[in-house]
Parts: sequence; C-alpha cells; structure tokens
Amino acid sequence: MIVAVVDGQGGGIGSAVIQAVRQRLGPDIEIWALGTNAIATAQMMRAGANWGATGEQAVISGVASAWVILGPIGIVLANAFMGEVTPAMAAAVACSKGRKLLLPLTQEDVEVVSVHKQPLPHHVQSLVNKLKEMQADV
Repeated sequence: MIVAVVDGQGGGIGSAVIQAVRQRLGPDIEIWALGTNAIATAQMMRAGANWGATGEQAVISGVASAWVILGPIGIVLANAFMGEVTPAMAAAVACSKGRKLLLPLTQEDVEVVSVHKQPLPHHVQSLVNKLKEMQADV
C-alpha cells in the first residue's frame, strides 16, 4: 500500500503530513515523497519518506501507483504553487484511482466554503453566505 504525498515550494506541508503519518501509522507504511521541486522532495525525505522523486513525470507516475494521495488542495489545481503544479500534474492527481485526502490550504484564489459532510442545500447555503460576506467587503 503506497501513500503518495505531493507538495511543492518548500515542502513544509508535505513534511508535516509525513511526520504525522509516520508517528501514527509507524515505519511499515510505504510513503512516497513527490515534490514539484527538489527542495520540497528533500524536505519530505528528511521527514521520513521511503522514496522521493521530483518533477512533473515523477508526480504523474507516482500518483498512478498510489493507494492514497495526501497533500494540499492545490495539487488538483493547474498552475497552483506559483505555477509549480502543471496542468498535467493536477490532471494526474485528479484522475488517479487512489483516494485523495486533501487539506483545504491554498495560496491560490480558491477557498473551500464547507468541508463538513452534509446535504447539498447546506453546502449551497454556506457558499451563498460566503458570497454575501465577500460582497460586503467590496
């Protein structure tokens, strides 16, 4: 069972995720650090990943084999992380058969309105409430 952690920029989120997974699930779980750049990969390797690779092809190939993919929500957004997440990377993550567990953290102009499991009307109401707040700020 392969757990792929995808991160970019400085690798801080991915490192925190890997450390927490190691503490909770122990040394037997196989963790792959898939970085959008070498710094992110190196940081995640220091955090305890078993294997690491960097760049577009590494992310595309790695997520194809993963049982679960962990990372910030930006890994499914083309051009996230100041352009480090290429459209091909985002598509590969989104299309992977592995389960995606994504953190609602992003520097992009994207905000997750509601992350609780609830009926659609409740999510829609949260969205409308957020839109109303944004309108008031203009």
